[in-house]
Parts: sequence; structure tokens; C-alpha cells
Amino acid sequence: MANTDVVESGFSAPVNPFRPTNKPQVSGVEISVPQAGNPIAGQEQARAIAEVQAAMVVARMNPRDPIRSMDLILNECTRNSLASTATYSYRRGGTEITGPSIRLAEVIAQKWGNIQYGIRELSQKDGVSSALAYAWDVETNTRREVQFHVQLKRDTKRGSYALTDGRDIYEAVANFGARRLRSCILSLIPGDVVEAAVQQCQNTLRANVDMTPEGLNKVLAAAQKYGVTKAMIEKRIQCRFESIRPAQIVSLGNILRSIREGASNVSDWFEQEEAAKEETKAIAESKGGNESLKKILKKKKSEPQPEPVQTVPPVEENVEAMMYPEPDQE
Repeated sequence: MANTDVVESGFSAPVNPFRPTNKPQVSGVEISVPQAGNPIAGQEQARAIAEVQAAMVVARMNPRDPIRSMDLILNECTRNSLASTATYSYRRGGTEITGPSIRLAEVIAQKWGNIQYGIRELSQKDGVSSALAYAWDVETNTRREVQFHVQLKRDTKRGSYALTDGRDIYEAVANFGARRLRSCILSLIPGDVVEAAVQQCQNTLRANVDMTPEGLNKVLAAAQKYGVTKAMIEKRIQCRFESIRPAQIVSLGNILRSIREGASNVSDWFEQEEAAKEETKAIAESKGGNESLKKILKKKKSEPQPEPVQTVPPVEENVEAMMYPEPDQE
């Protein structure tokens, strides 16, 4: 006859470290009883789920009309204020890189319809902010998101310092998140829609370019603020500045915007003379000290100066002496 008695082993039952100690133990094994969570968190979770479901139901009930959406996008691109900021441009590895800006991407998403997008900050810890950029097409349930980290500090020529002001932190996160958000939005929009929007913006700029002498002087004055001279522009466009074409004015505007935003330098787009390069470098370095500027001036003084050419002034003829010569003296 088989022995049915259970032989007790010398090992104790496992203990759940998360279970309160005042709860009884059943059959040598602790039973964890689920406790009610935070009611506020439960309500927030239910609200978020209901909001997502409602957005998808509304999008399915009101699908986008691609023809109407495309007309709305092209109509928005006829505004000069949008067209002037519709593209970005910068230099990398000697190649010019251009594309639609975040402003144009936001307008396309708004007029395309049924798209939710934004930037959400997840946490801040040890001087690092974790954020999330996302874009969600609620009609097709297609979502793209990018998580990134931002060092909460600002680098200057005199060193780095931590960002403590709330506005500085917000601007730093928004600046880093704008490029990620643009990528997320454009990944959901058909490529031909984006290309048509960019082309319409270029046509708008060409149609609204002021080619009068006053308008060209304004462009030249704006370029000179960044150290771009008329000769440098003429060397780039291979013609006189007065003969510049509207498309070249548009390209010049994109270059100046890239320089203003810090995405590129003047030397990336224009060829500078050696003297102008040294003076520009000295001025840039003089913000942290005047040593470089002193070196340039000292170098100029040490260079041998050409000897001045002395010209003999013409001898003025004495008309009276010629007409009435003095008698010879014995």
C-alpha cells in the first residue's frame, strides 16, 4: 500500500516582501490581495482612455477629404508670412541641405486633418530633461514618437552654466523638440503633399519679391548686418547685384535666416578675403577678450609700408617776367 502521507520538507514557504506583515498566511503560502488604487489616478486613466476612443470614433465618422485638404494647404502657402519661414537651409560637409520647416509642417498637419501632435516633458532629473515628441493620425491609427534628452545647460564662449529659470528650461526643451516634432509630422504626411506645399511657398516668395532699387537696398542692408558685403554676394551669384533674379533673392533670404538662427556661418556660404577673414575672426574672439584683435593690429603695423612717392609740383610760370624781362646787369 502506497504511503499517501506528505513528507514535510525542511524548506520554508517563500515570503512576499510587498505583503503587509499583519495579513494572515494560508497553507504556508502568502496570498496577496489586490488593494484599491488611487481613485484620482483611476479616474484620470479612464478619462484618457475615453478621450482616445472618442478621437478615433470622431475621425472615422468624419474622414478627411484629400482634395479639399490639399486646396487648404496650398491656399495657406500663398501667404507671404508663411512662405518666408517655410523652409530651412544649412551647410553640412560642403553640401547645402534644405527642407520644410516646423512652421510649414504644423500648417500642413492642421489642414490635412485628424492629426494630433505635440511635445511632452516626461521628467527632470540631475540636470537632464526627458521629453517626447509625437504625431498621431487618429484616422489611420498611425503613430510616430521620438523620445529624447536635453541637457539643461547653456554653452557660451566663457563657459557653461546650468539652466534654473522655468522659461529658459521650456525654451531649451522646445528648441530641441521642434526638429523631432517636424520629423514625426512629416512621416505621417504623403511626400507629394509636402513637395507641393514647398513649391507653392517658393512661387509665393518669387511673386512677392521687391525688385525695385529700394527693395534691393533693404536686402543688402539686411545682409550687411551679418558681415555679408555686396562683393561677396556678387561673387556667389556670378553677376552684378543689380541684376539679381527673384529666385536668387529667395535663396539669399534662406541663407540669411540660417545664419541668424545659428545653423550655419557666413564662411559656409560666401568666400571671404584673407583680410576680411582675419578681422571677422578677431571680432568674434574679441567678445571673450581683445587679444586677437591686438594681434591683428600689431601684425598690420609690423608689415613694411610702401614709401610714399614724392611728386614735384609743377613750376608756375611768371607771366609778367616773361612779358617784361629784367634788364641784364653788368
